[in-house]
Amino acid sequence: MSKSMKSNHLVGSWAFLIGVVLAVAFGFLGDLSSTVSITLVVIGLVVGLLNVAHREARAFLISGAVLILASALGKDVMNLIPEVGRILDALLLIFVPATVLVAIRNVFGLAR
Repeated sequence: MSKSMKSNHLVGSWAFLIGVVLAVAFGFLGDLSSTVSITLVVIGLVVGLLNVAHREARAFLISGAVLILASALGKDVMNLIPEVGRILDALLLIFVPATVLVAIRNVFGLAR
């Protein structure tokens, strides 16, 4: 792995960690303003672009799809505990763009 690839992976890893922590914090605090939402989407895009190598794409796509489905379907049940529903919404803001980007990259890789 080249030095620039390692650097990109490190940035992506930190973006992922920071994004999840922010999603949980802002979801728990109930602050999913448009600024916070846009920030989480941008973090998701960074994660999708920089954090997932080609060899990790399949596992990421499966895990991302399960997380998206569980979050989207589970938040109705979790409305009993509003904080959990907001945390799931915030996680969706990260994982949907990341999963879509990795899926697109993977499809282009398969088409080659």
